[in-house]
Amino acid sequence: MRVKIKRYHAVANWTWTTPKDDVCGICRVPFDGCCPLCKSPGDDCPLIWGKCTHIFHSHCITNWLATESSQGQCPMDRRPFEIASTST
Repeated sequence: MRVKIKRYHAVANWTWTTPKDDVCGICRVPFDGCCPLCKSPGDDCPLIWGKCTHIFHSHCITNWLATESSQGQCPMDRRPFEIASTST
């Protein structure tokens, strides 16, 4: 018996590998989604890990740090925010 494939419909799913948190501490949107400024998750809306171990959408933390009231501090623990790494 031979089988001939006439049509193929692929489905995929991806997630960010995050150690503990599952939502952005600023916008409260899950990391598998995207920040309010983006239309779709992925490379256009990467995650940024701080040395303080808190994780945020790139646009969220960039906008937060751009405000004068942030004083360059992490919104979760108020320590100076330094980037540990970005997800790739």
